Amino acid sequence: MALGLRCFRLAHPAFHNSFAALIRPVSEVTLKTVSGRQNNQRQYVAYQALPVRHFATKKAKAKGKGQPQTRVNINAALVEDIINLEEVDEEMRSVMETLKDNFNKTLNIRTSPGSLDHITVVTADGKLALNQIGQISMKSPQLILVNMASFPECTAAAIKAIRESGMNLNPEVEGTLIRVPLPIVTREHREMLVKLAKQNTNKAKDSLRKVRTHAMNKLKKSKDKTSEDTIRLIEKQISQMADNTVAELDRHLAVKTKELLG
Repeated sequence: MALGLRCFRLAHPAFHNSFAALIRPVSEVTLKTVSGRQNNQRQYVAYQALPVRHFATKKAKAKGKGQPQTRVNINAALVEDIINLEEVDEEMRSVMETLKDNFNKTLNIRTSPGSLDHITVVTADGKLALNQIGQISMKSPQLILVNMASFPECTAAAIKAIRESGMNLNPEVEGTLIRVPLPIVTREHREMLVKLAKQNTNKAKDSLRKVRTHAMNKLKKSKDKTSEDTIRLIEKQISQMADNTVAELDRHLAVKTKELLG
């Protein structure tokens, strides 16, 4: 058989080249359609393929989402002349702590007098906590009273603050006495609290984006005196810190949602 192939090669060199191309791996051969037919068969000519660089398609990139990304862990002390990463981290943590505090104080199934203590009231003397200008007490399991006798001029502002506190409360006024009926714990009330929790979480994410943007803008000012590689690493570190905080915000929301829905 080897002798036959050798004779075939000598007798038909042109045909042999085409045959050799056809037995190459598909990745190395390109088939091009030639116009015209012979014996009712479409004709092809084989060419050696040029090397091709394959780029990731959108679909391929989408498949890569959720895969572990390369982590960056920059020593903050080494880049403190460029940006204070510890300060950025504290600002991001502050956003998270504010949300946790909001969840604990204002989003509870059963509202207690203490829940109203830190409602901020805008007065002529500035912003003051409700418990600084009013006497808060529990009249019954369904009613909280806020006595504004010491600061009667702040009564209207206190009512507005209670109504806009995000606690789903509708205060009523009798002179300087504010009556705050507590919502009955129904499925609708629970779902309303969950909706408020999501709104507060989205506000926290907006605050977090502002922290990240401020840090990135500050970093851009150092581009003239810092290498591109260093800038990229710091940018990746800041984005990583923000992503971690977002994940933590979402975790707290999930826990609070489960608690509220029961």
